[in-house]
Amino acid sequence: MASVEETLNAKTQLGSGLADGVNTISGNETIIFTLYVKLILPLDGYVYWVNASLLTDTAIYNAAQYNYSEFNNKGDVLPAKQLSVKGSFHYNTEMHQLEDRTVAYNHLMFTTPQLVKDFNLVSPNLIYVASYEQQKFSFSRRENYYRQADMYHYRGDSLYSIMNTQLINSMTDFDPNSVVVSNSLPIWLTLNQFFPMYPSYLVSQNITPPFASVDIPASSTTALQQFPLVDSESNPYQLTKDTVKISIFGLRNHDALNFVQYVFQYSLNTDNIGMMNMPIIQDEKVTQPEFGIIAMKKSITFEVSYYQTTVNNIARKLIESAFINLNPI
Repeated sequence: MASVEETLNAKTQLGSGLADGVNTISGNETIIFTLYVKLILPLDGYVYWVNASLLTDTAIYNAAQYNYSEFNNKGDVLPAKQLSVKGSFHYNTEMHQLEDRTVAYNHLMFTTPQLVKDFNLVSPNLIYVASYEQQKFSFSRRENYYRQADMYHYRGDSLYSIMNTQLINSMTDFDPNSVVVSNSLPIWLTLNQFFPMYPSYLVSQNITPPFASVDIPASSTTALQQFPLVDSESNPYQLTKDTVKISIFGLRNHDALNFVQYVFQYSLNTDNIGMMNMPIIQDEKVTQPEFGIIAMKKSITFEVSYYQTTVNNIARKLIESAFINLNPI
């Protein structure tokens, strides 16, 4: 008698026919997926993905913060550095002519008769990337699954050309000692006594509050002096202004007020930033209709002055204090 697992994994008659069709259409093609590990630059929170072949097993193990081996039927301690998956590609291309670039967006759907468990079980710090017809791609969602058909559809866009710098296949392509941003973001990332601070659009996946994101619109960064001061070593000191929106999840009013006072005290003690407004805590509404609730979200907008060279100095100190803790397997 077949086990429950064998029964669940067995192909239906429809699924077997569709699997044969996919294999025929694709010519039994096998796609190789390569494991990449997330690397966050501690200077300013920029995200890079590093080819796992460049890293030690210990670094990969630490990146797999969820107990991967618990869910891996093979009992492996580490996720595979490469996966071979049979399947078929469908994609379409859209050309966009924009102000600063002309780019082709390739929307991909990968259809396979097998569930690729590794796509679902690895931590947010790991991702699988494949190459197909000179395109690098990964997936943002799985969709249109129907049990009787037993086919899996993974959808996503190929890597945009302007994002090529964020995939590291050689450590000579990565400079850990230079800040990327030109605004006051590195200063705000150091103000993490109360909760983790993340750059906007780079907040880690599905984290539990409290945490905060820092958003500095590009148009808000303006000069406060006619010309930068240049010292004897040719370092420019440009007095600059930013409008900074801090979005916080998980705080009550008392803790939010304490955070504002914490920022005021930092400004007073260090003179790295100067206050140009009186920030007010505002309650914002983020809803989830399935539960009829709203999130504990607050926002605070600061207008600050600072020297851009000061930001570079702070970033330099931050990278010097960012050590990696390794746990032996």
